[in-house]
Amino acid sequence: MSPVILFILGVVFVAVGIAVSIALHEVGHLVPAKLFKVRVTKYMIGFGPTIWSTKKGETEYGFKALPLGGYVSMIGMYPPNKEDGSVRPSSTGMFQTLASEARSMAHEDVGPGDENRVFYRLPVWKKIIIMLGGPAMNLLIGLVLTAVLLMGFGISEPTTTIADVSKCQVKAGETVDPDSANCKPTPAAAAQLKPNDVITAFDGKTVTSWDQLTGWIRASAGKEVSITVERDGSPVTSTVTPVLSARPVVGPDGRQAKDDAGTLLYQDVGFLGIGAQTALVPQPASSVLPMAGENIKQVAGVVLNLPARVVGVAKAAFSEEPRDPNGPISVVGVGRVAGEVAAMEEVPAQARLAALVGLLAGLNFALAVFNLIPLLPLDGGHVAGALYEAVRRRAAKLLGKPDPGAFDIAKLLPVTYVVAALLMGMGALLIYADIVKPVNLFG
Repeated sequence: MSPVILFILGVVFVAVGIAVSIALHEVGHLVPAKLFKVRVTKYMIGFGPTIWSTKKGETEYGFKALPLGGYVSMIGMYPPNKEDGSVRPSSTGMFQTLASEARSMAHEDVGPGDENRVFYRLPVWKKIIIMLGGPAMNLLIGLVLTAVLLMGFGISEPTTTIADVSKCQVKAGETVDPDSANCKPTPAAAAQLKPNDVITAFDGKTVTSWDQLTGWIRASAGKEVSITVERDGSPVTSTVTPVLSARPVVGPDGRQAKDDAGTLLYQDVGFLGIGAQTALVPQPASSVLPMAGENIKQVAGVVLNLPARVVGVAKAAFSEEPRDPNGPISVVGVGRVAGEVAAMEEVPAQARLAALVGLLAGLNFALAVFNLIPLLPLDGGHVAGALYEAVRRRAAKLLGKPDPGAFDIAKLLPVTYVVAALLMGMGALLIYADIVKPVNLFG
């Protein structure tokens, strides 16, 4: 299959995954709203003109022309207008909220029997459950996809099968022509080890993992030891003498460590001159939650520093500065990454599919965390409004004052407009940057 077709398939895979994630996010709002008897008038995927819809019961389900999100419309998310008693139309959708509020004269009528089915009359805890249903659904999707990734596909780990054998001993940053007289054979080359050899024993000890083997090699500098490999189904034993070599010191983040002055650190250890083949190794169920937690932590770190990260993207987009590979990207950037992963024909198909599943899992964690930002029109803004209402009512009760009633979150619409404008501006900037200065994840 051609790289172009593979690229397109990767983009389509992630695009469909994002669409399904958005649809399920809105289901996370829809289900508790219906369980709590709130009248839900619309469940829509996308914004703009409706291209298809059908009505089931009291709810219209459909698709709109712009696949930029989705929304669930509920009657009475805002309390009645004190001037005329009308109930403002509203929804969980970011842009739909703004569009509805802009139509200030178009108040949705509450039909007979709907007086107790409006959102604003719900207890605070029910409001919070409805608004957290969307992010919770994304967290659940991310968790399921992480389980599929770890337990179904596995993580790429080094095996005891040799991938390559270095011919020459070289110092850090040095290159030597393998055919020149300056090439001093590595211990592995001298012992005639070959790619695809499976190392089964080292110094008389059974080898069970690559990490175990490298530990023994590092500790055996200058010592002649036996090494047994399985080659073409038969055991072959020879002797090797690991040489003392300066190897990079790797930090907890997987990168080469530096000292306080910023100098790269090396340490002298035993060295053979072999590299390991990698394979996807399924992980136990106990690894799912820690991996999901680590992903959420990384996403939260990006969100907490979002203003600075966006400034960095802007600088890179309009200058020669490189993009931060760990910074925010748009759906365009995500699609590009997905296409590039799918088109990497040198990588096994199973590993590419695993990478795409991992990408979708990360996107769902990002959607969940981002929507929890306590600003309207995001879900977290509605949750913050409900919590403020609870505190205000509790304070009034303790002070012996009348119940102030539901908090009119519509009073925060000016903030909503500003935040929405900033979000749309940020989205436009990220899309532009992903076109003119895309993130380079593969060198």
